[in-house]
Amino acid sequence: PPCLQAPSCSTPLFSSEAARTSRRPFSLHRPPCQRGVLFMCPQSTVCEKIMELLGQNEVDHRQRKLVILSQDRFYKVLTAEQKAKALKGQYNFDHPDAFDNDLMHRTLKNIVEGKTVEVPTYDFVTHSRLPETTVVYPADVVLFEGILVFYSQEIRDMFHLRLFVDTDSDVRLSRRVLRDVHRGRDLEQILTQYTTFVKPAFEEFCLPVPPFICLKTRFSHTCALFPTC
Repeated sequence: PPCLQAPSCSTPLFSSEAARTSRRPFSLHRPPCQRGVLFMCPQSTVCEKIMELLGQNEVDHRQRKLVILSQDRFYKVLTAEQKAKALKGQYNFDHPDAFDNDLMHRTLKNIVEGKTVEVPTYDFVTHSRLPETTVVYPADVVLFEGILVFYSQEIRDMFHLRLFVDTDSDVRLSRRVLRDVHRGRDLEQILTQYTTFVKPAFEEFCLPVPPFICLKTRFSHTCALFPTC
């Protein structure tokens, strides 16, 4: 689909205040409008800010009109050998082959078709896909975020809006360290993985900014995306 014109801060994603705050379930027969959004860094922070500004955090998750889906949930199930490397920080999680792209595509396709889906849960300490899943209900807007969401053309072509959010390299590193330490990772391992895999992968697969990006913005603070907040 062609890129959509970027909405300004004064242009709501919902047609009215009633539509934004309504807690009534919407029709499952009406395919939702999916807006694929790529956040290079930070990822969930910006998406959560969008959720907050649109008043969706207070809405029951089964009735939200906007949902966030993270590419991080779609890491492949590792073999014993791969997991041993991962536990030593020697497995490349920043390469496109690290993701289960088939499952990712099927899940997004089902969401676009207005279906309820079960999304995998990934344990970043043990590098394992957990048996528990998260149920994602149909929504009008889907924010799909992750470092390589634009790599697959099959997935990329499903997006109505493609947004590249750039961030200073020092900020990217510091936030990654804080995030991974919070996940239970060792600091030395985090830094080794960054220099060995993360930074080279960013330069190879994410730069320069691809021509199919609808919007590019520089990020220094969450409110930079929303001048009126």
